[in-house]
Amino acid sequence: MNSEKLIQVTPVILCGGSGTRLWPLSRTDFPKQFLCLTGNEGLFQQAALRLASLGNADIQGASPIIVTGEDHCFLGCEQLREIGVELGCALLEPVSRKTAPALTLAALAAVEGSTDPVLVVTPADQTVANAAAFSAAMQQAVAEAANATIVIPCVTPDKPETGFGYIQVAKSLQGKAEVIQLVQRFVEKPDANTAQTYLNDGGYYWNAGMFVLKASVWLKARGQCRPDILLATQAAREKRGEDNTFVRLGKAEFAAIPSESVDYAAIEQCPGSSFPIKMVPLDAGWNDLGAWDAVWNVLPKDEASNAHLGEVLTTDSRNTLVHATSRLVSLADAENLIVVETSDAVLVADKSRSQDVKHIVNQLQGTKREEQTLHRKAYRRWGWYDSIDEGGRSRVKRIQVKPKASLSLQKHHYLAEH
Repeated sequence: MNSEKLIQVTPVILCGGSGTRLWPLSRTDFPKQFLCLTGNEGLFQQAALRLASLGNADIQGASPIIVTGEDHCFLGCEQLREIGVELGCALLEPVSRKTAPALTLAALAAVEGSTDPVLVVTPADQTVANAAAFSAAMQQAVAEAANATIVIPCVTPDKPETGFGYIQVAKSLQGKAEVIQLVQRFVEKPDANTAQTYLNDGGYYWNAGMFVLKASVWLKARGQCRPDILLATQAAREKRGEDNTFVRLGKAEFAAIPSESVDYAAIEQCPGSSFPIKMVPLDAGWNDLGAWDAVWNVLPKDEASNAHLGEVLTTDSRNTLVHATSRLVSLADAENLIVVETSDAVLVADKSRSQDVKHIVNQLQGTKREEQTLHRKAYRRWGWYDSIDEGGRSRVKRIQVKPKASLSLQKHHYLAEH
């Protein structure tokens, strides 16, 4: 096909969020999107590989734009290097401002040089069991979005879930495949009875937080629905540094941007407006891994429905999840338990109450304990260090320096560091 007729696609991976309900594995300095919870790659790596596979005879993909915090940019780049995906650019947020400013930043970066690609926007912390089905649905969404339509891939609900927002659809579009439908309205996270009603009635889908749309369409919608966010984001971008790969934004200007999600700031206002918005079902084994019980759902299990990672020994145990990181964990006559072991913290919880882990994190924040924020192992531009021992005024670290990288010498007046 003539290259001029190819649909130009730029993947956008949103890497914000801290994943507090997956503590102690997920922490502020190493959040869940960079964890390897299923398979051999981390969730962020899985997202990058899925988006890199969207190209076909009609679609030409570009290197991804990632939007993340300054503390995570080197970790993200290292994980992309490990899987052989070249970074387009990393937009580094000084503070979290939710997804609407993040997508606006990505759209502004994408339209530079008089281009106007279709953006395929996805969070970095989801898992998909069927990669081929994901690609097929996204390619269909891209073809629709090339006509200046906003397309949302949605998941068909299989239970009355109260943790997701819902999308209600209208009748199928004329001349299109039955799966592409016009969005009628967005619905907030429902209570259990309302969620069951949605499931019984049909026509309702889970909002998976993914969007497919042209960069110019998002900027126009942003300017019409929330011009304050657009103007503030433009101001922060104008104060960016000179590096075009690691784009550091004006800190004061970025902090002044209103913190809003994509849904609230524009998408929910699109049905019935001048911006057509449609839905394509995503039947690909999607899961957002929001808590440890969701992780248990997607992992392979033994005959007693136990899902175990690491060194684990059990006897007479059922329906358990054990994630052992640094030592042997054993269970005897346990049922419906979650046990997550790391080098400096251990979580034990009833599987049905895994959402309550966030309350533990709140207590850690209140007491200012480092276990909420830091892992022993920390990643830097030059490599990583692992704090293997600390006591009194001494600290011992194991350091790995990347080839041709370097780090500065340090001197501590009140601490002996080896």
